[in-house]
Amino acid sequence: MTAPAPAPVTAVLFDRDGTLVEDVPYNGDPDRVRLLPGARDAVRLLRAAGVATGVVSNQSGVGRGLITHGDVRRVNARVDELLGGLGTWAYCPHLPEAGCDCRKPRPGLVLRAARDLGRLPRECAVVGDIGADVQAARAAGARGVLVPTAVTRPEEIAGAADTATDLLSAVRLLLTGSGGERS
Repeated sequence: MTAPAPAPVTAVLFDRDGTLVEDVPYNGDPDRVRLLPGARDAVRLLRAAGVATGVVSNQSGVGRGLITHGDVRRVNARVDELLGGLGTWAYCPHLPEAGCDCRKPRPGLVLRAARDLGRLPRECAVVGDIGADVQAARAAGARGVLVPTAVTRPEEIAGAADTATDLLSAVRLLLTGSGGERS
């Protein structure tokens, strides 16, 4: 007996820092936003396929008092401007030890973004650079694709069902079933 095919992906939710943009710790300055290679093309490809997009991001700098909600919104607006607008933004401002349901690897951000986009979680995929991103996807019932970077731990790569060498390959994997390393 074969496993059932996954539901078609109708929404892709990206991690922000280290996935769409360079990871600048606790960035509150829109002028420091730099898109990562392939980000613009990945979003463009999804739009052309009619796939909704959004962002799910832990932003503990708010809870630490290093940045404000306004700073996060301004940085997000800059990313939106550079990418032509994404469908929803969901972020967790809490400290890791707060125990909230929204902080990845918990499912809250993914569930909220799916609801904002009018999608069921099983119709969504989360693309991120660390294990917490794909764990949040799994916890919400969504698909996760890991795009490893220098900060991705080997055990996170080993634990990911789907990986891709870069952002554009991750999107191609989700759209066509090819272009990734494991699926």
